[in-house]
Amino acid sequence: MDTSQYLEIFIDETKEHLQNLNEQLLVLEKEPDNADTINEIFRAAHSLKGMAGTMGYKRMQRLTHDTENVFSEIRNGKMKVSAGLIDTLFQSLDALEGYLENIQQTADEGTDDHEPIIKQLNEILASATGAAPVTPTTAPVAEEKKQETEADEKLARKYKKMKLEEHELTAMSEAYKKNMSVYGMTVHIQESCILKAARAFLVFKALEEIGEIIVSEPSVQDIEDEKFDFDFSLYLITQAEQEKVKTVVKSVSEIEDVVMEKIENTESLSDSVETKTEEKPEIKEEKPAQAAAQAAPTKQAAPAKQPAKPVVNRTVRVDIEKLDALMNQVSELIIAKNSLVSISSTESAEATLQGLHEQIEYLERITTNLHESVMKVRMVPIESVVSRFPRMIRDISKKLNKKMELYMTGEDTELDRTVIDEIGDPLMHLLRNSADHGLEANDVRVQRGKEEVGSIFLNAYQEGNNVIIEVGDDGNGIDVESVKAKGIERGIITPEQAETMTDKDIIGLLFMPSFSMAKKVSDLSGRGVGLDVVKSKIESLGGDVEVKTKLGEGTTFVIRLPLTLAIIQALMVELGGEKYAISLSTIQTIEDISVSDIKYVQSKEVIHIRGAVIPIIRLDKILDIEPREEEPENLTVVIIKKGDKQAGLVVDNLIGQQEIVIKSLGKYIDNTKIISGATILGDGEVALILDTNVLI
Repeated sequence: MDTSQYLEIFIDETKEHLQNLNEQLLVLEKEPDNADTINEIFRAAHSLKGMAGTMGYKRMQRLTHDTENVFSEIRNGKMKVSAGLIDTLFQSLDALEGYLENIQQTADEGTDDHEPIIKQLNEILASATGAAPVTPTTAPVAEEKKQETEADEKLARKYKKMKLEEHELTAMSEAYKKNMSVYGMTVHIQESCILKAARAFLVFKALEEIGEIIVSEPSVQDIEDEKFDFDFSLYLITQAEQEKVKTVVKSVSEIEDVVMEKIENTESLSDSVETKTEEKPEIKEEKPAQAAAQAAPTKQAAPAKQPAKPVVNRTVRVDIEKLDALMNQVSELIIAKNSLVSISSTESAEATLQGLHEQIEYLERITTNLHESVMKVRMVPIESVVSRFPRMIRDISKKLNKKMELYMTGEDTELDRTVIDEIGDPLMHLLRNSADHGLEANDVRVQRGKEEVGSIFLNAYQEGNNVIIEVGDDGNGIDVESVKAKGIERGIITPEQAETMTDKDIIGLLFMPSFSMAKKVSDLSGRGVGLDVVKSKIESLGGDVEVKTKLGEGTTFVIRLPLTLAIIQALMVELGGEKYAISLSTIQTIEDISVSDIKYVQSKEVIHIRGAVIPIIRLDKILDIEPREEEPENLTVVIIKKGDKQAGLVVDNLIGQQEIVIKSLGKYIDNTKIISGATILGDGEVALILDTNVLI
């Protein structure tokens, strides 16, 4: 049985259980007597323990087992939830996340036993139950003695002798010559065990790491097929001591006991040999049998571990209704294909042309619906990213000694999977920024007449083809004068420039690389890494960030993201002899402007439309296209918008609206950010997609 095939499922489910445990512990911290929460935590810890045990991750299994023990006592009413206990439980969750991270990177849990956490859990358990605290190192030994006592009470069970073949006896004889030991044992699995075949497999796997299994009863195949009761027997050749072997077997969870006997010589097994054992001493002539005996155990030896590649989570959980809709659209597509095939076989050219037009319209409708269905399948609720933030804010609150509360809305808002994977870090930076820089100290808040507990909020909602995420606080707000002074001090702007800069421009300095307003460097802030990362990451996803702030009242960061990065509605335009695409979501209006209406502000061309002064961008100059020989009297201007900024793109001709598939240009063109990708048009021509955010 190869557990590597289940690794991705294990990682996915472990992430869910750990997130659930984090959320439930936060609830428990506020409601210590909530029985439903206690039961939910116990169930999640129990499931996690079982999964880790099945996969053979013993350290992870041991830590979850101790955590489960604590909750068993809480559930039975023998222990009360305290602040210290919650802190220890959060530490154990962090340790489990550390194990999971190692498993993702190397498929191995690592070597850290987290003894201090296990010791704390055992001490908490001991103080509640009145028992002596069990130190982690002696815990397995104590458990072992307890199980040995139980074994004695069960009429000193012996291992069941098995039928042996001659080559198996030969292998034992060879082992004695090499000063190795042979043990017979019967392993008893708890009757409450659900996955007894998995437990048996883990026993085999553990024993093969310290020796060679000669034979088992039932056979390995029968055990794998669960064709056995709750015990199985085997003979093991090893150099390890009897106690070591016993400890290895009992390290597997849900093993009730193991009864062992050291086999001193093969004569003691003569009554269980199927063939005549008189011929047994002549083992020197039995070379083929020896080879078979050597080969059989070798096959069962554990393969050498190869360095594993990091496991990347590439899965998306899909509602069955979405898949049904997708299947329905595909069946419609097949009908359309069959219709086109039948039309092509008709003899009448006129009938063919008419039928072709009808089918093309039908096909167009199906592909649009199919696109929508696929997009829905790729959509993931933003909850999968934001659900870890309440725990993060709790930890920051304790670290900074500030009282704060996180309020979240719109967690069910959906985004494309590719966007979801990238949005976590920017949101984390903004929340940490609100907690550290935004909120004032509790005593300062009280002096200002505010609630002592600071509020941080994260709201997500859909607006047209975009998803808006707002991250903010009711703290101090951004002190524009301080930012301006810091910018002058750092040499980013001159005092003269500072005089003419608007508040919005000054706040924009916060997004400059290595710019920080922190008074001192801590593990939370002050290194100048944060808002610049947020800006570059959001813009790489085709979105933008806007800041709204009021001194003394708070700050809100507004992130605008496209719903998807794969297929967009675009306006196709022409410049010279080239075609370009502009995303429809960024276009506000299209204007026909007389050249005489163009004015100049600070030597830059602008137009005045409906009370707004809008700068003009001459695309032919930026894209290095040959200008027209004669400038026409009227210009076609596409008005685009980014946040509250506007600009007018001058184009030669409008082609029309089209649904386009975005293709990445890769590293072929990495010297210009004006082009965000390309698309292939119906006639096979390639059109470049303009990044309007960069243009503005």
